[in-house]
Amino acid sequence: MLRTLSKPIRTVLRWQLIVTLALTLVAGAAVGVHGALSAALGGLVSACAGVVSGFVASLGKAESAAGVLIGALRAEGIKIGLIVILLWLVLAAYKDVVALAFLGTFMLTALIFSVAFVVRDR
Repeated sequence: MLRTLSKPIRTVLRWQLIVTLALTLVAGAAVGVHGALSAALGGLVSACAGVVSGFVASLGKAESAAGVLIGALRAEGIKIGLIVILLWLVLAAYKDVVALAFLGTFMLTALIFSVAFVVRDR
């Protein structure tokens, strides 16, 4: 299923999952189970939004610059909307969330996704 995504998107998703795992271990050692779960959820919010955004971006084959731009904006809009919904769901449903671990991991993995344009397609 992930093979349909471009190599840069798959690479960045791998980086996000590695960082999420590392920060989950750090938060777990520092704060405990709730810290680890909070960090894991923060990374997964960003990774899930990135996967959906990648799928949306890969759907249409644009024939013009305007078509490419519209496709990119559509994918980014869906990604932002999904991030807002997932952040709200976690913060509303998980009463013992460790905010620093959750938001810190989310922000770092979101920043990692922004470097996808640097990754070569070959």
